Amino acid sequence: MAERGALEVGSILARFRERLESFTTSYPARFAIFVFATLNIVFMLLFMTPLASADGQPTPAVDAFFQAVSVVCVTGLSVVDMATHWSPFGNAVVLVGVEVGGIGVLTLASLLGMTVARRLGLRQRLMAASDSNPSRVRKGVVKEGQAIRLGEVGGLLRTVALSVLVFEAMLIILLFPRLLLAGKEPLAALYEATYWAFMAFTNSGFVGTVEGLEPYATDPWFLIVLMLGVFIGSLGFPVYFVLLRHLGTPRHWSLHVKMTISVSIMLFLAGGLVYLVLEWGNPDSWGTREFGQQILHAFFLSSMARSGGFAVDDLGLLHNSSLLVTDMLMFVGGGSASTAGGIKVTTLAILFLAAVAEARGRKSMEAFQRRVPSDVLRLAVSVTLWSATIIASVTVVLLEITGAPLSFVLFDVISAFGTVGLSTGFTHSGLEDSAKVILALTMFAGRIGSVTLAAALAASQSTRLFTRPEERPIVG
Repeated sequence: MAERGALEVGSILARFRERLESFTTSYPARFAIFVFATLNIVFMLLFMTPLASADGQPTPAVDAFFQAVSVVCVTGLSVVDMATHWSPFGNAVVLVGVEVGGIGVLTLASLLGMTVARRLGLRQRLMAASDSNPSRVRKGVVKEGQAIRLGEVGGLLRTVALSVLVFEAMLIILLFPRLLLAGKEPLAALYEATYWAFMAFTNSGFVGTVEGLEPYATDPWFLIVLMLGVFIGSLGFPVYFVLLRHLGTPRHWSLHVKMTISVSIMLFLAGGLVYLVLEWGNPDSWGTREFGQQILHAFFLSSMARSGGFAVDDLGLLHNSSLLVTDMLMFVGGGSASTAGGIKVTTLAILFLAAVAEARGRKSMEAFQRRVPSDVLRLAVSVTLWSATIIASVTVVLLEITGAPLSFVLFDVISAFGTVGLSTGFTHSGLEDSAKVILALTMFAGRIGSVTLAAALAASQSTRLFTRPEERPIVG
């Protein structure tokens, strides 16, 4: 009887495994969303436990849900005081959550599988490739050149593990002495340095101390280290992978790497200069301070606006023009397959290249002596329109629920969708529960990406054996 029972259990497990593999193969986008949603629920349950709160009381379900999504989506928005609400266990959950969310759920699963099994199967390669290129979640052949090919996924996973360890260790080493000089005890300084390093590299932006960034608001060393961590984290693991192999030979860099680095630097410099001009003379921000501090604060905000989430100034006191520029930077975000959010810098680059090609009457887009296929433009337009539609819809709903000013609501909605974490004060503990849930779902949609979401909602793709007659509508 025991043997028969064991055989039945084994048969059930085998059928379950077979169905799971079939679902994963047929609907990779839905599988990715299911795994990510499950992870968010697990962290919500952890945050709800009395052990996670400093006062020993269970955290309300809505607040725990919001915080879990914000942590796993590496957003940085919060409806509780991160410095006082969580116990040591709760803070540990926060640190683990941002690491898991920053690395990528499917990448982490593949990395663990490779560590345990000492090898990487095709399924693990496909899962990790889905994290490194969202187009992989679509069933069928991926036509455009891949930043990471399936044969290189094993190297990518090793690069992910190595880069996380090296970059975060580097940030800790740079921050630790500064915290000691601030009068912190060695153990407290080590913990805070680790916390800041994790939040900077993962582009989370959570603040785990009561005083926050206020003691370092004029400290170039501390702020520049945070900017460095955020910038590196926003480039993306595929970029590290290529740079590690061809650091001294830029001609061997892929088009994705060149576009990501160049556009990221241009947005950083342009954003800092624009902030410097717009906030000049504003006594409520940094506009009346000495010129060196104005430069520091302007470029710090430029760095954080594309996904970092840290703030040393009250954003609600900035000029409306500066808030609008921040909206634009948050919408763009960082690099693909990075810890940053937004529509990604490569999407912006593709749209710009398409506009230039159309203005010059060229049939194809070109950059760095390479031609970009037209189907990449279709994907870029799709990402942008889906993202803009989600942001507009959520903004309208939240305006009806809260009655808050449009500029504040729109700012926090874009911050949530772009997983940035900056806030004008709209997101707070007194926010209506329905608004918290909607913002949390917005963060979730922003982190999984509009490509994955659209692929999950679409029916299974099929090949059409015919083409319809062509006709050109009037545009413009």
